[in-house]
Amino acid sequence: MGRQQKIELGHQAGFTLIELLVVVVIMAMAYAVASPMVSSGVSGTELKASARQLAAGLRKARSDAVAHRRETALTVDVEGHQFQLSGDPRTYRLPKSVAINLFTAQSELINGNSGAIRFFPDGGSTGGRVTVTTRDRKYDVDINWLTGQVSILE
Repeated sequence: MGRQQKIELGHQAGFTLIELLVVVVIMAMAYAVASPMVSSGVSGTELKASARQLAAGLRKARSDAVAHRRETALTVDVEGHQFQLSGDPRTYRLPKSVAINLFTAQSELINGNSGAIRFFPDGGSTGGRVTVTTRDRKYDVDINWLTGQVSILE
């Protein structure tokens, strides 16, 4: 019938213990370097979204003031991490991980934790700045007092 063949196994393929340890060490170093970047990326995204949300609220307050020909204010509660537009019953919340600082006219300070930025029917405002920060990044939302223009600065 058939012939039998002798199969010879030569050198077996595989990894040595040292090779495996080197790969594990390299992977551990890569994880140690990459994990802070990933975690700060999430807070960076959250921070930028907070700055954009504030800027959108300020722009809406300005456009309402011009369209309805009446003063409109955006009130910021620094400790409560929230803001509200005059004439709007909704409260807009910002993440607790984001620190907020408000710089506004002395006349617009409500108390130590709250203040407002007011827009006038001609488009001007009391001016000011809202700063949102995390541990290593910050965005300034600037309001020009003369034109009421809102801009985000990194």
